[in-house]
Amino acid sequence: MNAAQKAPAGATGTPVRRPRRHAGRRAAAGLAGLLAAAAGLAVGEPVAGLVRPESRPVKLIGEAAIDRTPAAVKDWAVRTFGEQDKLVLQLGILLVLAGCAAGVGLSAARHRRAAVAAAAAFGLAGVAAALAAPGGGPADVLPSVAAGAAAAGALSVLAGRLVPPPPEPVCAASDPDRPRPAPPRPAPPPADGAGPDSGAEHRDAGRAAPSPAAVFDPGPGPAAGPPPADGEDRPAFDRRGFLAAASAVAAASAGSGLLGAALLDSSEAAAGRARDGILLPRPASPAAPVPDGAELGIDGLSPFLTPNRDFYRIDTALTVPRIDATAWELRIAGLGIGRLLTLTYRDLLDRELVERDITLTCVSNQVGGPYIGNARWIGIPLAELLREAGVRPPAEGGPADQLVARSVDGMTIGTPVEAVMDGRDALLAVGMNGEPLPFRHGFPVRMVVPGLYGYVSACKWLAELELTTFDAYDAYWVQRGWADRAPVKTQSRIDTPRPLTDVPRGTVTVAGVAWAQRRGIRRVEVRVDDGPWQTARLAAKDTVDTWRQWVWEWTGAEPGEHRLQVRATDAAGRTQTAERSQVAPDGATGHHTVPVTVV
Repeated sequence: MNAAQKAPAGATGTPVRRPRRHAGRRAAAGLAGLLAAAAGLAVGEPVAGLVRPESRPVKLIGEAAIDRTPAAVKDWAVRTFGEQDKLVLQLGILLVLAGCAAGVGLSAARHRRAAVAAAAAFGLAGVAAALAAPGGGPADVLPSVAAGAAAAGALSVLAGRLVPPPPEPVCAASDPDRPRPAPPRPAPPPADGAGPDSGAEHRDAGRAAPSPAAVFDPGPGPAAGPPPADGEDRPAFDRRGFLAAASAVAAASAGSGLLGAALLDSSEAAAGRARDGILLPRPASPAAPVPDGAELGIDGLSPFLTPNRDFYRIDTALTVPRIDATAWELRIAGLGIGRLLTLTYRDLLDRELVERDITLTCVSNQVGGPYIGNARWIGIPLAELLREAGVRPPAEGGPADQLVARSVDGMTIGTPVEAVMDGRDALLAVGMNGEPLPFRHGFPVRMVVPGLYGYVSACKWLAELELTTFDAYDAYWVQRGWADRAPVKTQSRIDTPRPLTDVPRGTVTVAGVAWAQRRGIRRVEVRVDDGPWQTARLAAKDTVDTWRQWVWEWTGAEPGEHRLQVRATDAAGRTQTAERSQVAPDGATGHHTVPVTVV
């Protein structure tokens, strides 16, 4: 038999191409997985709105992923994406989830039970993350349980529509009311003893009777070919049933998602109203006015006080906690505590507040990086609180040398007790640049300790302070290989001109900032193309805990490509090293270098 004989043909003998029946079924199966995942996420939202926003499954899984990410990868993410690293992570989680969901959906076409179990495992992953998350409670597992159940249920319903529909009866006429003709009667047998003249009748009678289809012509229609093989023309799956089920799942998911958004927005709105209603008391010890000449007013130069909207934010919180200050409490406990302290937000505001200008620096700041800012903070002196609780620093025989701050999202930051109680302006800050702390910067209360990198001093969304020792406990970043003590290193930065820009020949204004908290800046120097160091003019000094602006006029700039470098010397006489080092384990070193082209 040749190929033409094997292929089904119509009346003209042209081979009939059979459609790719299973491509649509595979696409539907992938869509089923995506819809099931969307249903799980949507159902988890309103449950999280009833429990607490921090219990959202995606947030829990994302923060668990952050906790398990190697420090080198986190550092790369901060360098590459900056403050958008959380958004990139969330998009990555959703893309991975979508890929896994589509794969589970494809498997549901053949292995329905196993696929449904895999969908339920999504909820189990959230449950595991909720149980492992610090600061959580048993109720935090409920959104993940609901999400897993919804995803499994939705996939089970949709997978049930991926099987072929029941076959239609093959004998059914297109018009059941149409009369059918009676079959013809067979020819009567020949009479006995018939002569030779009846031979034709015998020959006709010996032939088989024609079929009813040969007698009844239903009229013109499509060319008929050989009868199809069993099930060959049946749909690969129940398309109408699948579309109906998919539409129902999508509509239910949308409704649940909207309800969840409303509940979460309501919770966040309540916290926002509580913050908006706060009027910070006038500080008993206000900061001195910024000295004349501290602000050089040069285009491109960072302002002396960093506006709140521009202040850097580097942390591990996937979403910013929005805490209702009316329900917030701070607990102080641990070694050497004479009496346990529990303070409300109102308790803190009723105390004497102080106001100080303090520059904060992130240890993830590369040489010349943007993760530094200077603000006017309002808060309560932390040393006073600790002494009220009976705490003595190690220099006075106290048993605790580490103060562990815990955030509402479980972050732990360890600070030397000696640094907190040595007379520097270590604060429990409640205000920033004249207003209550913004949510993204730690509302309602955060720690601010001058002279230390943020990862060992600047806990945001504070919930607890515990006195312990460095030998007994490693805080979050120390567990991941960072130093347990990290004083800020003397550094400087060129703000203008920007790297790889064109500047006019003649005189070029070079300006930037330098910092050495707790020591202050004595001198800043600039050089061009490895030439001699030239002393820059310093702006007026505010305090030893703030950065200083500087400016140097580059005269006689000749056309061509050049490199500008800067270095600073602190008040203790230490000049920043030219040796380049990475941010881990205790801060980057090196000279900031800016390439420019003089035109």
